[in-house]
Amino acid sequence: MTVRKRPSRVRGSRATARRAAQRPAAAGASASAQLAAFVARYDPAVARLFRATRAAMRRLFPTALELVYDNYQFLAVGYSATERASDCIASLAVSPRGVALSFYRGAALPDPDDLLLGSGNQNRFIRLTSGAHLAEPGVVRLLRVAAEQAPAALPASGRGRTIIKSVSAKQRPRRTPATRR
Repeated sequence: MTVRKRPSRVRGSRATARRAAQRPAAAGASASAQLAAFVARYDPAVARLFRATRAAMRRLFPTALELVYDNYQFLAVGYSATERASDCIASLAVSPRGVALSFYRGAALPDPDDLLLGSGNQNRFIRLTSGAHLAEPGVVRLLRVAAEQAPAALPASGRGRTIIKSVSAKQRPRRTPATRR
């Protein structure tokens, strides 16, 4: 009885190169280096906006853990006291079209300035135009209330760290069609 081997994939094909470009940084690389590699796949303007908003979130929540999810649709970075995504205070959601500040429990937040977008049962978001957007009084108020309502309180001291929680094997393009290389 002869056993037939399945043909292997052709090495050097375009699909193989595309998959290699989508892989995260080497497994031994730091979480910050992996996150930088994820961000590098976006348009330069979106990447700059993300880096500015991430720096602003780090200043607002210096003790929070950064939970990174490089999913099919978005690159999401949640700020939480624990490693549970459901404990996140807020997240930065990066897409080819820009960056949004997402509130996991946004539907329950008081929003007198009518800043929050979305109509789901739970999540609400704000489209961000710059890192300075996070310093606006209405946004600061929403972030403060979200932190107070979070299931777990942030540590009073210490320094947060970045944790890569998930990387999807299949992902949508990270650049808009006009700017893809």
